[in-house]
Amino acid sequence: MLYYLFNYLHSHFNVPGTGAFQYITFRAGLAIILSLAISLVYGKRLINILRSKQAAETIRQLGLEGENTKKGTPTMGGLIILGAILIPTFLFAKLSNVYIVLMLITTVWLGLIGFLDDYIKVFRKNKEGLAGRFKIVGQVGIGIIVGATLYFHPSVVVRETYTEKEATEKIKANATERKLANGETIYVQDFKSTVTTVPFVKSHEYDYSKLLFFLSDSNAKKYAWIAFIIVVIFIIVAVSNGANLTDGIDGLAAGSSAIIGATLALLAFLSGNIIFSDYLNIMYLPNQGELTIFLASFVGACIGFLWYNSYPAQVFMGDTGSLSIGGIIAVIAIMLRKELLIPILCGIFLVENLSVVLQVSYFKYTKKRFGEGRRIFLMSPLHHHFQKKGYHETKIVTRFWIIGIMLALFTIITFKIR
Repeated sequence: MLYYLFNYLHSHFNVPGTGAFQYITFRAGLAIILSLAISLVYGKRLINILRSKQAAETIRQLGLEGENTKKGTPTMGGLIILGAILIPTFLFAKLSNVYIVLMLITTVWLGLIGFLDDYIKVFRKNKEGLAGRFKIVGQVGIGIIVGATLYFHPSVVVRETYTEKEATEKIKANATERKLANGETIYVQDFKSTVTTVPFVKSHEYDYSKLLFFLSDSNAKKYAWIAFIIVVIFIIVAVSNGANLTDGIDGLAAGSSAIIGATLALLAFLSGNIIFSDYLNIMYLPNQGELTIFLASFVGACIGFLWYNSYPAQVFMGDTGSLSIGGIIAVIAIMLRKELLIPILCGIFLVENLSVVLQVSYFKYTKKRFGEGRRIFLMSPLHHHFQKKGYHETKIVTRFWIIGIMLALFTIITFKIR
């Protein structure tokens, strides 16, 4: 909202200082400062409200060190994260931008699903919370909305830029001619595409229409949207559940998400800038630079939440926060066409997910074959395995953060490894 106000003041009255709102970096800086302030100032008040409502986490007896000290700790603290994301985004982002609108819908949608789950657990005293099938339906629903919007909306395009020497007559016939300040002529062409980024390969790109290899090329292109939406749904479900599983010890999910969010913010800024995207030889995605403001709010919200969620936690985020942050990360990665980098960037979420899948699968297999269930890990998800081995929570979290930073750096390096 403030973007439009200051833009009006600058364009009509030339008020000093208002022109700075045209710059994404300036608005992103304001967004992260405000999100931090909201988390720190209003976070404590919300924690007191949750405590007065006796919105406490139900602690399962898992035989872990320190679990009894967590009894009575308020949950549903994800409301702090949601507020610290939404308010700065409303104030500093372009609300007409399709990517921003889609992220606001995603945040509220998944936040409501997580809130319902926490509400049933806390106030209805049902330890199971919202039935799993309803969670999946909600995740699939937002997946369909995101996938269909990204495929069919006219503003969601990939832009190719050609110099006078690069442009063929065919390109010139379909592209828009533009004159640069230095007098050079370039040709700009926007087109719909289901192409995404693939790490470690020379072409660096993959078209989802190739998943429909059993169809002719024309039909594969025609029905590529079906394959794309299915992939979007799978990624959203996997990453949001991965974040949910990671939220098992103080500060792990929030800190890991802040690292991932900061990396995605950098990628959003680079992908939305024609100069940097050309230099790095990555897809230039018009209007996506605006996602930097949303991600700045996201990072600020996660870091601010850590003030109260670091060991010993004064509040837990609950599913209200974990489902939301996982879904946000998944959707933005898809928007940036970097979703195939998720196994690297979100490696912490991946191993947490895999540890549960492997543990359950191996237990069932050995029980069926030997009559006795056996385990790979002392306990899953993986962070509980290290707790069982005697590591303190803070050591586990710190080491996971270090691994997260290394994975983030490696994600960025992949753009030059082909």
